[in-house]
Amino acid sequence: MAAATAQPVAVFGCRPQVAGGVCFLEDQVVLHAAGTGCLRLHLEQKWHKFIPGTEKSRGVRALAVSPNRRYLAVSETVEEQPVLTVQDLSSVPARRRRRLAAPELPAQEAVSLAFSPDCQYLAAAAGPPEGHLTYWLWGKQELMAAVRVEAPGGGVCQVSFNPQDNAQVCVTGNGFFKLFKYTEGALKQINLQKGVPQNYLCHAWLSEEDVICGTDTGKLILFRSGELHWETSVEYKKPPSELEDATAEEYESSSHVSCGLASENDGSQQDCLLQIPAIAAYSRGFACSSSPGVVVLFEKTKEKELYKESQEIWLPQDLFSSEPIKSVRQDIISICFSPSEEIMVVNTNKNQLYMFTMLTADLMKEKAAYFAYLNFPLHSASITGLDTCTWKPILASCSLDRSVRIWNYKTNTLELYKEFQEEAYTVSLHPTGLFCLVGFSEKLRFLSLLYEDMQVFKEFPVRKCRECSFSNGGHLFAAVNGNVIQIYSSITFENINNLKGHSGKIHAVKWSADDAKVVSCDTHGAVYEWNLLEGKRESECVRESCIYNSIALSSDAKIIFAVGSDQTLKEISESLIQHEAPTFGVVYTAVAASHSGHMVFVGTSLGTIRAMKYPLRLMRNFNEYWAHAGAVTKMSVTNDDLFLLTASEDGSIFIWKVHEKGGGILKREKEVEYADEVLITKSDIEKKTQAMLELQMRVKELQTENYYQLRLKDMYCNEKIKELEENFTSEVGSLKNKYQILQAESEKQELQHQLQLSELMNKHAREVQKLESESNQKLLMESEKYQELEVKSQRMQEEYEKQLHNLDESKSRAVKELTEHYEEKLQQKSVLLEEAEEDMRQQLQAHEEITKQIEEDGDQEILEMKVKYERRLLEEKESNLELKGEIEVMNKRLNSLQKELKERNRDTEELRLEQQKLQGIIKSLEKDILTLKTEMQERADTIQDKEKHISDLKKKNQELEKFKFILDYRTEEFKKQMESRENDIKTMKEQIHEMEGELERFHKESTQLKLNITRLQQKLKATDHEMHRERQKRQNMETLIKRFKTDLHNCVGFIQDSKKMKDGIRELYTKYVQQSDLVEIEAVDADLQQEYMRQREYLERNLAGLKKQVVKDQEIHQAAYGRILQENVSLIKEINDLRQELKEAHTQVHDLRSTLKLTKKKQTIQDTAPPSEPLSSPAVLRLNAEKESEKIIEMQHLEIEYLRGQIQEKGQVLAAEPASEIFLS
Repeated sequence: MAAATAQPVAVFGCRPQVAGGVCFLEDQVVLHAAGTGCLRLHLEQKWHKFIPGTEKSRGVRALAVSPNRRYLAVSETVEEQPVLTVQDLSSVPARRRRRLAAPELPAQEAVSLAFSPDCQYLAAAAGPPEGHLTYWLWGKQELMAAVRVEAPGGGVCQVSFNPQDNAQVCVTGNGFFKLFKYTEGALKQINLQKGVPQNYLCHAWLSEEDVICGTDTGKLILFRSGELHWETSVEYKKPPSELEDATAEEYESSSHVSCGLASENDGSQQDCLLQIPAIAAYSRGFACSSSPGVVVLFEKTKEKELYKESQEIWLPQDLFSSEPIKSVRQDIISICFSPSEEIMVVNTNKNQLYMFTMLTADLMKEKAAYFAYLNFPLHSASITGLDTCTWKPILASCSLDRSVRIWNYKTNTLELYKEFQEEAYTVSLHPTGLFCLVGFSEKLRFLSLLYEDMQVFKEFPVRKCRECSFSNGGHLFAAVNGNVIQIYSSITFENINNLKGHSGKIHAVKWSADDAKVVSCDTHGAVYEWNLLEGKRESECVRESCIYNSIALSSDAKIIFAVGSDQTLKEISESLIQHEAPTFGVVYTAVAASHSGHMVFVGTSLGTIRAMKYPLRLMRNFNEYWAHAGAVTKMSVTNDDLFLLTASEDGSIFIWKVHEKGGGILKREKEVEYADEVLITKSDIEKKTQAMLELQMRVKELQTENYYQLRLKDMYCNEKIKELEENFTSEVGSLKNKYQILQAESEKQELQHQLQLSELMNKHAREVQKLESESNQKLLMESEKYQELEVKSQRMQEEYEKQLHNLDESKSRAVKELTEHYEEKLQQKSVLLEEAEEDMRQQLQAHEEITKQIEEDGDQEILEMKVKYERRLLEEKESNLELKGEIEVMNKRLNSLQKELKERNRDTEELRLEQQKLQGIIKSLEKDILTLKTEMQERADTIQDKEKHISDLKKKNQELEKFKFILDYRTEEFKKQMESRENDIKTMKEQIHEMEGELERFHKESTQLKLNITRLQQKLKATDHEMHRERQKRQNMETLIKRFKTDLHNCVGFIQDSKKMKDGIRELYTKYVQQSDLVEIEAVDADLQQEYMRQREYLERNLAGLKKQVVKDQEIHQAAYGRILQENVSLIKEINDLRQELKEAHTQVHDLRSTLKLTKKKQTIQDTAPPSEPLSSPAVLRLNAEKESEKIIEMQHLEIEYLRGQIQEKGQVLAAEPASEIFLS
């Protein structure tokens, strides 16, 4: 056996199109199909536990978990044969419990599974059209019953148990909804399907009697006890406005696409999308997927509509996707709830898993909510590239889904993810883990792995690069461009070398440990070893019959492991194949070698992983693991030899932990320490800091707002309490008063009732006496009547007895007469009977003679007939033989005709279904026609209203034209008055020039103020410098005094020795006499320093006051300056308008002068006539217009004078400020 084993510790992937592919084992443990088995995933602790499938399995087709969460049923295909197994999840690891097989039934793959409520029985449904429903007692591997489920068409089929009954099973599919009951050893259908058959895509039990079904036409149908009880159609759901707005802001170029999606109102498009592929029940109702990307929650109601929409839950928008709208519009194919119904998990057609916390649905008041990724987004297509780095525990992968992802195999998380516009074919990580190379269909891109994004740093013109690889040092990288390997520098990005020589497509490029060599292989069976120093091929090994898929190098680069299409693992050394290990019937697609050189790992086309010991052997000496559901595309071993990483065509990534044979982990000489550094751009940091500041400000604002709102609420509540107390006290007082009033009234009413009762008792006694007297009189009368009637009855009885006696006598007489009459008739009849008997005897004799003659004639005829029919019988036998041959031919024709008839019946059924669909479409179109007719009628009404409105507008237009004519006349008169305004404009220009001069003066004064401020700041710096110098002097003097004291103390020690004392004093004199002057100066300077400190404090106070005053003056000056600028702008606008009017007036004057030149001759003739007579009316108008213009000019003069006054005041204030500063300085 092999010296080491591999154990899967993490799986990144989800298998698509699995019935019941996602389910909960606990509140925080999810199970879903992955690879050829299932994955158990903990949502909080993030651990993965892989449950492998059966050996040689091609993947899971259907899953089911028992109600007690202990058993797992799996339907899979093993060597093209369907297999049904039940596993026990309680044991660790999960072991295979039972394998269910029925030899009497045809082998069919189960597409749906379900456990009974007591977990003892299992129902399995095979796919239509000729599928079977099987009912198993799986603990004993016994098939209890099976029934054929006939369906008119193919499609999805689902089976489920009644949640309260082990014997009742529901099966739905295309065109059928059936309930079966297990009784007397067989499954019997208990419902009759009525109405038009539907294509039921899914169903769920809501109670013991209710089953809700979803169809491919967007209908929800509720069956109660097998009969249709309630039906509704779910509307096509549009994405919420927030998603559309986000896409419009984030991707302006794709705004037309988002608008098109938002306005999907076309009937045909909705029909193709509107279907309900998934449904799940929970305690308050059920959840279903009615449109792509949305799950709708329905809750119970007490109205006629049993269930009502309560909330929409949408898939989130993926901002890192190249097409974020498509990430929202995924089809949801599976829904499940956790046992506590706190979490809902869904699976989409793009192999993505999402979750939603149901508690948030209760807290949120909005109708729309959003899912979150169960862990992270997964690959949805074949993985084409995989690589690791040295500095970090990460791996990079790329896929045909146009995405590049960075995974952390230590924490089992996705660190980075981004989608591009093109498919990615290969990826390579820089040893630092900060950069990566990705080969796209158009270019090779060098990406920087930032903190939260991938940024393209450099692009290289390499089309359809299928292989690229960084060197182990990271300073070089190799990229395949057609049949050429191009070597680039990772620092200068220059093309250093081109390695030419391959004739086929290059499938792999590997670097040696010292980066001096590169090894490559291609599809024409060539393995080349290149020397990078010389740029030439150093060695080669060619086998044209083999198409190499992958290669791997040993740590010293002396041995090359190569795999290809010839089903062998080759060990190449010194340009020769030293050893070939057989694959035992499979094709190796990938190979990887450990850095220690003891282990070799290979991946096969079936998705299995094999771990081998080096040196290789010809025997079957390896451990094989069934993991992937597709061919293994890439393999890699981490630098510490602890993990094996594999990727496959099924879009899954497996992380394997490599162990020794005894179970211990392979150890390295040194423990690897990983780097924590990440790349981030300056703009991102600035954005984050800005966002943090904004959030902090927002938090402060929210705190103040909350505090203010709480204060308001407290005040409001206190006021409310006071009002309620006052109302309560007032109500209590009013109620007491009412109680007293009512009590008095009740006492009065009691007295009245007593009086009334006494009166009634008296009346009653009187009435009783009257009634007794009357009744006695009536009794006497009735007794007299009774006696009279008794006498009458005795008389009547006597008369009736006499009549009866008479009647008896008459009856006896009549009987005697009748008996005598009938006795005479009997005698006559007896005579007639004797005569008839004699006639009958004579006839019998004649009849016997006739019968004898007939018998003789009959015998003769029988003989003749016998001879005749014997001849005919021979003829008929011969004809029968001929007819038998013809019957056989006719039977064959009949069988063929019956087959044709069955086919035609199927065609007629299909046509009938199509006809029903078309009838539904026709009905919908008829409804559309009716709505269009109503719209046409409404539009005709609106057109009539608009025509009336247009006629009214035309009348108004005529009136406005008349008014326009009058206004034109007035404008001509006003234009004539513009001449007088030119002088005013000139004066206003002069005023503007003066105001500009004043503004310049203000600017000069402000600059002067700034200079004063800088001068004062320089003085302050000088004083600081002097203070520092004085402090230094003080420290020096203190040290000098300390030295002098120590020397003096030493000198006092020689007080007994006069010579030494004298010498010591001389030394002191020579050492300190020069510095005594300084000490005296220091004593003098102490007073100066105090004076300096007082002046400094005074100046600092003055400087602070001046700064405040300057700030205030600057604010006042800026406000005045802004107001003056606004006034100047308004004046300039008025001047421009006046200039325009002046130009128009000049043109009119020019026109008038030209007309006046023509009329000069007439004016010379009429000089004697006064000029005021013909122009009397315009002159009056002229005078009025001039008065108006004079008023306007006077108002403008007043405004200008007011502004001048304000400017002068500001100037005086600003002039006074520098004078005060000079005085203070």
